[in-house]
Amino acid sequence: MKIGLYSITYLGLWYHGPALTIDEVIERAKRFGYDGVEIDGKRPHGNPSDMPRARSRELRERAGDAGVEIYAVAANNDFSSPIPEHRESQLVYIREVIRMTADLGAPVLRIFAAWPGVTMQAKNATYLKARQIWRETQLGSTAEETWDRCRAGLIEAARWAGDHGVILALQNHPPVTNTPADMLQMIREVASPHLKACLDAPLAAKQGIASMLDTARSVRRLQVLSHFGGEYVRRGDGSVLGNVRHPDDSLTPEHYYAEFAHGMRDIGYEGYIGYELCHRLPPGCDLAFADLNTRLAAEYMRAIESETSLSIRQR
Repeated sequence: MKIGLYSITYLGLWYHGPALTIDEVIERAKRFGYDGVEIDGKRPHGNPSDMPRARSRELRERAGDAGVEIYAVAANNDFSSPIPEHRESQLVYIREVIRMTADLGAPVLRIFAAWPGVTMQAKNATYLKARQIWRETQLGSTAEETWDRCRAGLIEAARWAGDHGVILALQNHPPVTNTPADMLQMIREVASPHLKACLDAPLAAKQGIASMLDTARSVRRLQVLSHFGGEYVRRGDGSVLGNVRHPDDSLTPEHYYAEFAHGMRDIGYEGYIGYELCHRLPPGCDLAFADLNTRLAAEYMRAIESETSLSIRQR
């Protein structure tokens, strides 16, 4: 796998401090040893209203000059609403993000079936209020009705993606595609060659997956994008320890990335796994904290890749 940097890390949502510009994110990616960047599809990074064709192509050239690939864009869409005006505005958004993705020269657009969003507060973002609103919006709808609305939106989006030569990558992300199996089922029902999979190991681990190796193998030719996250510390011997921060602020070592990387090699996946710092942080975590974790995350995943490659050669 190639190692990418998802720009949401520097969107100014989770750490205390300003967002970086996309040009600054590209500079960080080059400095910290990443192969490419994934641009988040909202302000201040990648809202299509701010990215006409000329600006998109200028950014594409700037990234190319830096030796950093724009390998994906990430949409923040929700096709689940029972309110037609809401769904139709989301369709307009996703059509424009597809256009922007093509103009940027990125082959992949990460997409959701449903996404509640985030709520900005005085100091940082929270998921709580947006999730409450989403649940209230779905009152009166059955799970099947919500699913059907999402499928209809994805069918329309996949058609536009095909027109622009873009592949949509559906993520195993709640609240509708709550497991890797849900993600694969939705892909099968949409039945488009332009909709494929974005299987993320951290999400799958939270979704009760017993074998990360088997789950990785289940996506096979569908896998076109992935992400990893968490926070990182350097051990006394200089190696990097991967951690995930829990709500009680304890740091617990992760055990599943090596198995996931092994599975990705088994299926011949050679695409990107992108780092994202995308969760609530304790007070005092600033831009320097984001920089530290971004640098350590790249080291950590490259070590995982190296160890996995070595173990496979030795079999």
